[in-house]
Parts: sequence; C-alpha cells; structure tokens
Amino acid sequence: MTRKELITAIQQKKSYLCVGLDPDLTKIPALLRSQPDPLFAFNRQIIDATRESCVAYKINTAFYESLGIRGWETLMRTAEYIPDSHLKIADAKRGDIGNSSAHYARAFFETMQFDAVTVAPYMGEDSVRPFLEHAGKWTILLGLTSNAGAIDFELQPAGDGLLFEQVLKTSSKWGSPENLMFVIGATRPEWIDRVRQIVPSHFLLVPGIGAQGGNLSETSHRAFNGDIGLLINSSRAILYASGGSDFAAAAGKAAAALQREMATYLASR
Repeated sequence: MTRKELITAIQQKKSYLCVGLDPDLTKIPALLRSQPDPLFAFNRQIIDATRESCVAYKINTAFYESLGIRGWETLMRTAEYIPDSHLKIADAKRGDIGNSSAHYARAFFETMQFDAVTVAPYMGEDSVRPFLEHAGKWTILLGLTSNAGAIDFELQPAGDGLLFEQVLKTSSKWGSPENLMFVIGATRPEWIDRVRQIVPSHFLLVPGIGAQGGNLSETSHRAFNGDIGLLINSSRAILYASGGSDFAAAAGKAAAALQREMATYLASR
C-alpha cells in the first residue's frame, strides 16, 4: 500500500485506526477454545466486525511465535484473511546484520505478504536497509516507545538532545516519507511536538491508546501533519471489549466509537 493509497483510505473512512491483533489464548472467549484453530476463529470475527472502522491491522508476532508451528500457521492464515484494502503490519521488531535482515524482510514482505514491518534501528543503517529496499513496502522504526524501560536508553542525553531524537534525525535520512514510519508511544504525548519538529512529514504509528492510558484527542492534535500522517493502534480495548459470546459485536462497537471520535478530529484539522 502506497502513501497515497493509505491517505485516501483514511480520508474515505474518516479513520486512522489500526486494530492490533494480539490474541491471548487465556483471554479469548471460552466458547472458541474448542475450535481447531481458536486464535484464528477469534481473529476472523474481530476482523469482520472492525474492518469498516479501521484502515490497518497490526499483528504482534510474539503472540503467535510463542505457540510454535501452529502459531505461525495461525499468523499466516490471519494475514491472508486481512483485506487488501487495509494496511497489513507485522509487529515483529526485527533488525540484525544485513544478511539476516535481508531474510527477515523476505519472510514478511514476500513469503507472508505484509505491507509493513516494525524494525529496531539500534544496529544502524545496514540492519535497516534491506527492509527499505522492498518497493511498495513500509519500514516502521521504533522511535520512542511507551514502556517504562524507555528511560534506560531512549530518553538519555546524546549529542545535542536525547538518544531517541538522534535516532530520528539519523534514520529519517535512510528512507523517505513514502516508505518509512516511526513508532511513537501515546503515553508520552509531551514528546510528540519534538518528534514532529524532527520528522514533520513521516507517518507515525502510535500505540498506547485505550488500555495503556494514551489520550486520543491530545495525541491526534499533536501528531497530525499536512497529510494526516498518523495511525493510532488499539489492541486490548477492542479485542477484549467483551469476554462473552458477543465479543465480536462489542469489538465492532469499540472500533466504531474510536472511528467516530477520529472523524471529529479530522474534520477540525
């Protein structure tokens, strides 16, 4: 999916919502656990219920990798089920020496046909370059994360600013706003203004809205750029809106509520 196509989808749906498909076997409704592939049964109904309200889906691969080969099969079935009209993100947080990264890129972009993959930038340009070389695909670099441990490195002084700022300044030159996004946590909205000073044109993928306490209104108004430039991810608040047989309907309502709120912010830009 190109940048133009993504922006068009956002404008048409009046939504910049990304639904995180991070299912936990211990949290999905009990009625699904007897299914041959319970996580896929769950994901399929979530996708069907939310597809009209969102423009992207993000699959956190850890929730599938932990289950071994069956988990990988579920991951691939889920990726194939996501409509082509939606940006399909592999939240894999890869990043290694060039040859290894080349194989990671092939795995997610060619074998599994994802549109985007999250990548850790801390091994430098040669660890990221293989992802950026895939035409029509997005590399989403970890910029400023929302976990408590971000203070250990990302928020430490470096050069004439903080380390995360140096990462943004340097890595933004590796790609372009057409193929490079950044992950910026919504639980740190006070930093978004500084992020936008460094990368004014790039898309930001912002997790942390909902269960993690991020504020949609503040994040949106701080992060918007001229082309919207924003995807807001919500996972648990949608996936587990209900633990009963109405889980899909509840997820659909939760996603639709976020979409309606987003529509008001888009209208007031």
